[in-house]
Amino acid sequence: MLGATGTIGRATVQALAARGHAVVCLMRRGHSLPSAALPAGVTQREADVTSAESLARDGLRGERFDVLLSCMASRNGAPADAWAIDHRAHSLALHAAQAAGVRQVVQLSAICVQKPLLAFQQAKLAYERELMASGLDWCIVRPTAFFKSLSGQVARVQQGRPFLVFGDGTLTACKPIADEDLADYLADCVHDDSRRNRVLPIGGPGPAITPLQQAQMLFELLQRPPRIRHVPLALMDGICGTLGLAARVLPALQAKAEFARIGRYYASESMLVWDAAAGRYDADATPSTGTHTLRDHYAALLQGRAAHERGEHAVF
Repeated sequence: MLGATGTIGRATVQALAARGHAVVCLMRRGHSLPSAALPAGVTQREADVTSAESLARDGLRGERFDVLLSCMASRNGAPADAWAIDHRAHSLALHAAQAAGVRQVVQLSAICVQKPLLAFQQAKLAYERELMASGLDWCIVRPTAFFKSLSGQVARVQQGRPFLVFGDGTLTACKPIADEDLADYLADCVHDDSRRNRVLPIGGPGPAITPLQQAQMLFELLQRPPRIRHVPLALMDGICGTLGLAARVLPALQAKAEFARIGRYYASESMLVWDAAAGRYDADATPSTGTHTLRDHYAALLQGRAAHERGEHAVF
């Protein structure tokens, strides 16, 4: 398994172990988990995921494996990191896995690759095409928004500040999915033949939810009158334009310009199945799974029963 140190990766390790699988987690150098955090039947090995030699020598060690499951992703979507991790590291792992006897790959991707305007989306798609052409059985899982990516404003609202939405707050929608529910879905792909050789969009339970509805939900849980600030999307356009022009003169600004484009993308594109023929996002065509809801997650955060683990996945 790749990507076991992230919140989704850790949940997936637990789900695999609960199903009786023997799991070897290949960790990036310096990112091992405490041994006590690993369930029975799970071991970890450090390897340089950008090196074919290290993957073979330090990771696979000449052993035979059945399945490669990856939750690994670039840390922030910067172009260099995206192509190094979302594409090249996965490509190297795919070839190493084939040499180790792997016949099935379960790959965590993202639903936003349906409209690839960003470097990390293009890098993910490049690897997906390689995986599909590999001759192995594969499942490519494309989840909608994660709870952690929609939790960035909980603390600011608790502090009495307004919830920020773009436009009227209904420009986008998603079916947020919990780490635990996504982990169960990924683990079940190993034995569910109906999912093989398919691209699988997946969301959490319940109807799609807009940022405005997220704000209303949060204030309702806090038992406070809603305070919502509407931010014009044109503001993001101006930032993107300014940084884009500056990056042509100062290459050091290219990563910041890409981060601005990422923010603009998530401010204006829904995380739902895209119906190209109709030219719209389709909530009804976006499958649901699991039992955990965003409302439950917000309540747990507000009550101190869950921690903010946003990493580089926050919208704000």
